[in-house]
Amino acid sequence: MSLIPNFAMLGSGPTVLMLHDADTDHLGFAPQVELLASQGYRAIAWDMPGYHANPPPYGGYSLKALAATADGLLEAMKIGRAHVVGHGLGAMVAAELALRHPTRVRSLTLVAGGPALDANAQQHWVHSRQQLLAQCLQHASTEAVQMQRFAELLVQLQSGQQALPEGLQLARHAITQIQPLAFGRMLEMLAGPSTLAERLPHISQRCLLVSGGQDVCMPPQHMQALADQLPEARHHSLDGIGHWPQLENPDAFEGLLLDFLATQKATVH
Repeated sequence: MSLIPNFAMLGSGPTVLMLHDADTDHLGFAPQVELLASQGYRAIAWDMPGYHANPPPYGGYSLKALAATADGLLEAMKIGRAHVVGHGLGAMVAAELALRHPTRVRSLTLVAGGPALDANAQQHWVHSRQQLLAQCLQHASTEAVQMQRFAELLVQLQSGQQALPEGLQLARHAITQIQPLAFGRMLEMLAGPSTLAERLPHISQRCLLVSGGQDVCMPPQHMQALADQLPEARHHSLDGIGHWPQLENPDAFEGLLLDFLATQKATVH
């Protein structure tokens, strides 16, 4: 994964790097790119290897390699330190980046994601998606139709009752851009063993955790348990919101994020 991935960037100032979930691409943070740029930040939202127009990795996925790719992106852009925001799987990559390249990460925001603390939670996250994807691949005629059906079902299952309709529409669109092969391999990686959870107490950066109160994938109690493992962390849950807090309730999410970033003394861009 040595190639520099594609990304969207806007603004200037302290850098905020946003790492999307396995279920989306950089569009999963599209509202925040514009908002952060308007507030004096340089906002970067990447596309993971195998997503959007990025080529898939040669040797399969690993958190170590994804973190190295994120570090390589910042190095190529001559960014010494960045605030890092991760959603879903992106939260796991963000935590791995903070552990392996601690001087690169100024603060850490984990959104509806992070390592599973028990096998049942891990299996629920992965197997529900694997089964849903297999169902869509089997019963739809073309890849485009398959992913449209997958997007509809996944958003229906994992969004909250108070979700912004426009945010859900953006989530569906982002999901349809996923390459099924890359997504399947990403799920295989997530189904495998990981030491990330046991290494969380070694993260030294200040952390913000945001969950959706109706997220069946990463429920608030799971996110609070993650926060309890981190030395300097605070957790906020958004009522009536599912697995995409930054899209389902962007105003509330952005308020939390901006307040958190304001507490960090961002002197290195």
